[in-house]
Amino acid sequence: MSDLSTEIETSASSLSDSAEELEELLEDRVRPKNENYFNQTIPQYNAQEFLEHFRISRHVANSIAEEFQNSDYYKRHAGCYGKLSALNQTYIFLWFVGHQTASFRDIADRFSITISSLFRVIQRVSYFLSNLSPQIIKWPTLEEKNEIESHFRQNGFPGVLGVIDGTHIKIDKPSDDPDSYINRKGFYSIQRRIYPGSVHDSRVFRSSPLCQSLPEKCHDLYILGDSGYPLLPNLLTPFKDRGQLTRAQSNYNVKLSKNRYLIEHCIGLLKQKFRQLFHVKLRSIISIAHLIRACCVLHNMALMDDFHYEENENQIERVFPVLNMDENDPDKEPEDRNGIHIRNRVVNILRQ
Repeated sequence: MSDLSTEIETSASSLSDSAEELEELLEDRVRPKNENYFNQTIPQYNAQEFLEHFRISRHVANSIAEEFQNSDYYKRHAGCYGKLSALNQTYIFLWFVGHQTASFRDIADRFSITISSLFRVIQRVSYFLSNLSPQIIKWPTLEEKNEIESHFRQNGFPGVLGVIDGTHIKIDKPSDDPDSYINRKGFYSIQRRIYPGSVHDSRVFRSSPLCQSLPEKCHDLYILGDSGYPLLPNLLTPFKDRGQLTRAQSNYNVKLSKNRYLIEHCIGLLKQKFRQLFHVKLRSIISIAHLIRACCVLHNMALMDDFHYEENENQIERVFPVLNMDENDPDKEPEDRNGIHIRNRVVNILRQ
């Protein structure tokens, strides 16, 4: 993602401070201000109310604001915002990503800022959080690997280190190459690993750094994927069911599907918590990519916190899955020979 970060830095630093100040002044003169929400209402929220509005605890939100204040993303443009503190900007961003139906005007009015300021806050806080991802979104440690493998073993599938899947995130029609972003359900989207919606799981995975580093990261363990992924020694997928599976193969498919549910649940939780991910209304693909990654950072930070928002299981909405290939898909790959051998070995282990 280094190229993406570099491009973002360029676009973020290209804004003129003096132009921003002039725009703020002009909009400020024609719009009435209501400063009660940030200064009076939010401080009165109890812990649960704060979670419901901002999706993470007050402690985590304030820690993010403090780190944001010490970053160049804030310092470089601090003079443009007048009284708009790092804490205020953090709360604005959290409100934006946590709510789906509020318009940009509604959010701007709630926080007593102009719409142009709102867009800049969204951009800078999302860039800041996105670039924290190497610290927050990491491969598990050895101790964590052992805990994960033990969990899957207890759930009837030994040797598993994790589960992989993709999800389509709905977007408005992009200005550049819009046809590439129309997915198989007919709407504009990008995949979580930030590829045009028309690109299939298999191609996305093959072009990712994870594909090349999987043997080194997994060693003799493996991750589970659906039939949209290639069968590899460290990536197990289900058998194609054409009505001729053996009982052992069917048992393998059932257990794989049961354990893969975790990733679908995780994606559902992510989107339910940060509801902007149901339909991101920004236009720049670069900005969308960083906003999505920022939400993933927030999600992990919330999980690290002892006090985080628990979604009602019955309220988790169905997410847009990445559709599996059909047999005639041009992206369909032949199954890896070593992957076939390991999958057959696992089939025999699971039948015991």
